[in-house]
Amino acid sequence: MDTVIVFDMDGVLAEVTESYREAIVQTVKFFTSTIIARDTIQDYKNQGGWNNDWALSQKIASDLGKQIDYDTIVEKFNEFFLGEDGNGLIQRESWFPKAGLLERLGHSYDLSIFTGRLRYEADITLRRFAPEIAFDPLICADDVTAAKPAPEGLFAIQQKRPGKKLWYVGDTVDDARCARAAGVPFIGIAAHTHTKRDELVRLFERENAVAILENINEIESALCQEL
Repeated sequence: MDTVIVFDMDGVLAEVTESYREAIVQTVKFFTSTIIARDTIQDYKNQGGWNNDWALSQKIASDLGKQIDYDTIVEKFNEFFLGEDGNGLIQRESWFPKAGLLERLGHSYDLSIFTGRLRYEADITLRRFAPEIAFDPLICADDVTAAKPAPEGLFAIQQKRPGKKLWYVGDTVDDARCARAAGVPFIGIAAHTHTKRDELVRLFERENAVAILENINEIESALCQEL
């Protein structure tokens, strides 16, 4: 196998509307007494540079007039997201890939992940939904010094898979810019139900995405056309 399919996790493999996104809503509400719309979160994401949901929660609170220490934001966010022993909002996640998809891909391609999650957060979700799938390597936020859109994580995968071609699958403009900076073809995920889909598609096209899919279950046909 001479090709590595590298997945982002959130919004690509895992549905995080009621986990990470809701944790942002709840964190901002706790500190500002304001309930923000999910579209507001996406507006920030589409600006780029807001891959870190802790930093984004702090930024939104600041824009609403509340200056909150970063460590305080992290602590409260994790109370909502992780809860006690991983029983928080993270348990609301669901898995996008249909049964058999990743197994089939694994027969033809090496599979890897580059995610903005910390490793312990990624492990919780992978153990729950894909315990038998080998993502090698799994590169998380705590494995890099510069977060997306910096391409450090993709470079790390290239070093571990020398001579192989990488494809990166993501759902944000930061993912697309990360792929472009690494010289890696990018496949964008933009669901038809996405409230900011048209804007997101334009951003992907601007970053030269080779394909834009509604969800990860369309990737087999896309790869057949592109490879």
